[in-house]
Amino acid sequence: MNTTKPVYILAIETSCDETSAAVIENGTVIRSNVVSSQIETHRRFGGVVPEIASRQHVESITWILQEALDQAGLAMRDMSAIAVTQGPGLVGSLLVGVVAAKALAFSLDLPLIGVHHIAGHIYANQLVHKLDYPLISLVVSGGHTELVYMESEGSFKIIGQTRDDAAGEAYDKVARALKLPYPGGPHIDRLAQEADGEIPMPRAWLDDSYDFSFSGLKSAVLNVLNQSRMRGEEPVAAHVAKGFQSSVVDVLVEKAARAVQEYGAKQLLLAGGVAANRGLREGLTKRCAELGVPLLLPPMDLCSDNAAMIGAAAFLKWNRWDINGPEFKAEPVLSLEKWGYWE
Repeated sequence: MNTTKPVYILAIETSCDETSAAVIENGTVIRSNVVSSQIETHRRFGGVVPEIASRQHVESITWILQEALDQAGLAMRDMSAIAVTQGPGLVGSLLVGVVAAKALAFSLDLPLIGVHHIAGHIYANQLVHKLDYPLISLVVSGGHTELVYMESEGSFKIIGQTRDDAAGEAYDKVARALKLPYPGGPHIDRLAQEADGEIPMPRAWLDDSYDFSFSGLKSAVLNVLNQSRMRGEEPVAAHVAKGFQSSVVDVLVEKAARAVQEYGAKQLLLAGGVAANRGLREGLTKRCAELGVPLLLPPMDLCSDNAAMIGAAAFLKWNRWDINGPEFKAEPVLSLEKWGYWE
């Protein structure tokens, strides 16, 4: 490979309800990162409507790509490769990005690189931090709650995952019960930070497992709300939010800390949309300080879905010339461990 010229990867992310394109230089430098959110569109439905999401991706993808190039000050002829989220995600949304990426790659005769969405969230940290292996990554997003052991660059071993609701899903469901707007996570986080009291909630430790379960916690919150309303009382939303968030954060922090100790990790890395949660960031910061282990936190603008993270992860495969052929397709349930395993 010619290493004298910069490697520019034009990356596309359309796995859910953000349409995003970015230009990443050498896997670590963000030349541009354009994100078009559909939150306002889906808010009236209380969640993402897949058909509407995919249609809006179709409407946005062309101008998003052009804007990413314009902001980077580069042209299509300057690109070294095209990268796109291959999965997991909503199949209709993924297809929009994959078809656009294929069209660009084949028309420009550029390599095409399919990227795992969660690998993107993890390697968003590489855009602002130097990763030191082995490490543990705590992935917390709307549909994923996982502990991932990474012995070396690009290797992923899932040692713990959610058995039911992911943390982000639990946040949204509890927020709906509290009559908070969608997406619920930021509103619960804000209320928890402002609360002057707390309604205690149970913790699901699942014995010695690294797995997570938040459906029981969600049920406990609903039970508190129902009992209060049956008595003719309206519970203080901030107290409920704080009790709920304290339970989620305690379990996430302690399981991540135990994994760091057991696996001898040099770093703990936080990734995913819920990585923007202040309560979680504060809890992990305090616990890692006690352990003497560096905590890597992505900046807020790289926590939610974006194409910069896809470009960063794609650079791993560029370095190994592990590129996709014409048979490449969107995979809504793509395996992280199989995507990232190289002998």
